[in-house]
Amino acid sequence: MPVTIYTPPPATLTPDDLARWAAVPVAVAVDLGRDAGQIDPAIRPLRPVGAQPRLFGQAVTVRCEAPDFGAVLHALDVIQPGQVLMIDAGGHRDTAMIGDILSGHLRGRGIAGLVCDGAVRDTGTLGGWDDFPVFSRWITPRGPTGADRGAINLPVVIGGCLVSPGDLVIGDDDGLVALTPLVVRTRIADAEAKLAREAGWISALASGKTAAEVFGLSPALRA
Repeated sequence: MPVTIYTPPPATLTPDDLARWAAVPVAVAVDLGRDAGQIDPAIRPLRPVGAQPRLFGQAVTVRCEAPDFGAVLHALDVIQPGQVLMIDAGGHRDTAMIGDILSGHLRGRGIAGLVCDGAVRDTGTLGGWDDFPVFSRWITPRGPTGADRGAINLPVVIGGCLVSPGDLVIGDDDGLVALTPLVVRTRIADAEAKLAREAGWISALASGKTAAEVFGLSPALRA
C-alpha cells in the first residue's frame, strides 16, 4: 500500500499560546499530571547531558512500517520550519529510519528536530549538531529497506504516548513531553505557578530557612 498523507487538523494554537511554554522545562510540564503526555524516558537525546539543545515545536507525525521508511521520505516535503518530526516506528530496533542525509536536509530547512521511536544511524554526525536535537530509542548501523509504505499526519504512539499532528513537543536533558492544544491553552498558568513556587523554594533555602519550614513538613521522629 503506498504512503498516505492525511490532511492535518486546522491549526488552533497561536504564537502567543506557544511562546508561554518556551521557558517551561519538561520536568515541570510532566509534573502537571496525566494530561501532560510524558514520552517513555527510554527515548533519549543523542547529545550528552548538559549539551542537549532544547526541542520545541509542533508535531508532524509519521508512521513507518519498518524496515520501510517511505513515510519519512515523503515527510521531507510536508514538514515546515519550526516543526518537529515525530517518527513512530513501533520501537523497531534493527533498521534505522533516518540518518545524516535526511536529518541534514531537515536541519538545513530549519526543522526544530526529530524524535524516533525506533532507530537512527550516523549518530557521530547527528550527535555533533548543537542546533538540531535528535531523540531516539535505538541506534543501529543498518539502513532501511523499501520506501513504499506508511502514513503522515495521523495520530501515532511515540513511547507509549498518543501524539497527534499539531501537538506541542518539548524535549530536554530529562526527556520528552507532548502536549495537546487543549493542554497548551488551559494548563500554562499551572506550569507558570509551579515555576514560581520552585523559585520561591530556592530563595527560601538560600536565605537559611530549614527544609521543614520551606516545604511545610510534619515534624520528623527522632530516635
